[in-house]
Parts: sequence; C-alpha cells; structure tokens
Amino acid sequence: MILFCRYAKISIEYLLEIIMSEKKTSGKIITENRKARHDYFVEETYEAGIELCGTEVKSLRQGTVNLKDSYCDIDGGELFALGVHISPYEQGNIFNKDPLRPKKLLMHKREIMKLTGLVSRDGYTLVPLSLYFKGSRVKMAIGLCRGKKLYDKRESTAKRDAERIIERSMKERY
Repeated sequence: MILFCRYAKISIEYLLEIIMSEKKTSGKIITENRKARHDYFVEETYEAGIELCGTEVKSLRQGTVNLKDSYCDIDGGELFALGVHISPYEQGNIFNKDPLRPKKLLMHKREIMKLTGLVSRDGYTLVPLSLYFKGSRVKMAIGLCRGKKLYDKRESTAKRDAERIIERSMKERY
C-alpha cells in the first residue's frame, strides 16, 4: 500500500521499517566490558535477556555494575552469566540479592544448543560484552570469543597506535 504525502509517496512498509529501527537503536548502554575486547578476539555477538529482580534493575539504572572478569556458562540447557557484579541498591534493604549471584540469561533453546556446540571447540568461550536497556528491558550482548596470545595483544596495540598517528597527521594537514 502506498500512502501519498504532500511531497512524496511513501510506502507503509518503509514507515514501519523506520519505526522498528528507532526501537532497536533506542537502547541506553549501561556498561561495556572493554577488557574482553583486549583479551579476546570476538568472533560473533549475540543478544540475550537477563533475569533480574527489581532492586537489581534499579541499581543498573544508577550504573553500578561491573562486567570485568565475568563469563557465561551453559548448565543443563540454560545459560548463566557468572562474575557479573551488580552492587546492592541503597534503598533496597531486605530485598537486595547477592551481588555476585549467577544471573540467568534468556535465549531460545535452539540458540543455546548452537552456542553449546560452538563453545565445545577448543579455545572458545562466551564473554559478556555489554549491558544495555532496550525499551524497559535489560539486555546483555554476549560474544563468542577466542583468547588472544601476548603477541596478538602487542599487534593490536601497535595497530591502534598507528591509526592514531595517521589520524593526527591527517588532522594537522587540513
């Protein structure tokens, strides 16, 4: 169906696509795991919901979360994030949960089975890359990662420094 506007004709599909893309990009990033990008090669990224209680969500809105040294594990067909530290909410008193408790991640069974097969390969692991709000829901970006060796880390820092030097020289030129 085509809708005639004053200046152009616009299809309904195009309008729906614009609306849906706005919903996808309206997420507010809570925290990122920068150390994961330094220590691992990220092969693929996945999005998972996270099961939290109310005081944990309020604490996330304040930004008191740490993803450093966290990882994901598959146990009994369920995916868990371990080592994710969400600080207790100050006004939560008796409703606060343990900050380091395992957080259950919500994904389709088919995706979890696929991840089980990928992680079983040698040298691969699942690492939380970031936490963000998508609408009112909290989502976690998970990366299928392969560990970097020391020489890989040196190579990536040298590459980053070279790019920085090139940007400076281009900036000075113009």
